[in-house]
Amino acid sequence: MSKNPLVIQIPAASIMEIQYEILQNRQVSLHLLREDLNHPLIQGNKFRKLKYNLIEAHAQGHQTLLTFGGAYSNHIHATAAAGKAFGFKTIGIIRGDELKNKPRNATLKEAEQMGMKLHFVTRKDYRRKSQDYFLDDLHDLFGNFYLVPEGGTNDFAIKGCEEILHPATQDFDYIACAMGTAGTFTGILKSSLPHQKVLGFPALRDYEFLLETVKKYTQHTNYEIINAFHFGGFGKFNQDLISFVNDFKETQNIQLEPLYTGKMLFGILSLVQEGYFAPESKILAVHTGGLQGIKGFNERFKNKYNIDF
Repeated sequence: MSKNPLVIQIPAASIMEIQYEILQNRQVSLHLLREDLNHPLIQGNKFRKLKYNLIEAHAQGHQTLLTFGGAYSNHIHATAAAGKAFGFKTIGIIRGDELKNKPRNATLKEAEQMGMKLHFVTRKDYRRKSQDYFLDDLHDLFGNFYLVPEGGTNDFAIKGCEEILHPATQDFDYIACAMGTAGTFTGILKSSLPHQKVLGFPALRDYEFLLETVKKYTQHTNYEIINAFHFGGFGKFNQDLISFVNDFKETQNIQLEPLYTGKMLFGILSLVQEGYFAPESKILAVHTGGLQGIKGFNERFKNKYNIDF
């Protein structure tokens, strides 16, 4: 056990108004909670999800964090950055052993530069990541470590995400958030007020398992899952979405990415167009960051798609 507690303070996110003609026409206001500005590297909801995990790891006397992710994982990148910032060694178990001897993409390259040791496993083995025997093998290989789950969602992550909303967010009627593992959404839902409706925009097609996470951690029912804007599933997109992300950057001077925040805001503005929100509604959308992945996206799709960055 560590004698000196680790103290991590994350500033309350600023709120910016979004200007689109459709918002004026429908008499609806849309603001963005700029969680993407809370840290240059441990960005957005990932910092919130890691905060109390880092504090707990330190309290238990751990010196190493181990976690899981894909080759373009925001969570892998953020964990590497957090380890560097707060004095932990980091190990990333990466899905796809075929990547071991290939040139690193931007996400993995930067993770290594920040000190993370990458360990590539087969996709079959990766699916066993929650099995005790697989974790025992990792302990045999790497020694003692603090385990941070894939995507970062656990009790400590939910606790961190409960701190996203702050007094200046209390007057909004709707709180909107993208969903990946539902950890951020659940934390926001737990801290929302009774008059607020929390809208979740899944980044993946089959979202039913996300409801299990929500119901595990809260009995709040003031929410709705909007599953019409996943663009075919996780990591899926089309030119309409890419054009929207680039237009948003040009008109609002705010960077989005196509996996989470782009889909959410595309969805919100589509719902405004459809008349989902009553006149005078006040919407707050949470910008959860994830911008590090844009460099890898542009590398991967440079001959077909490009995000202004």
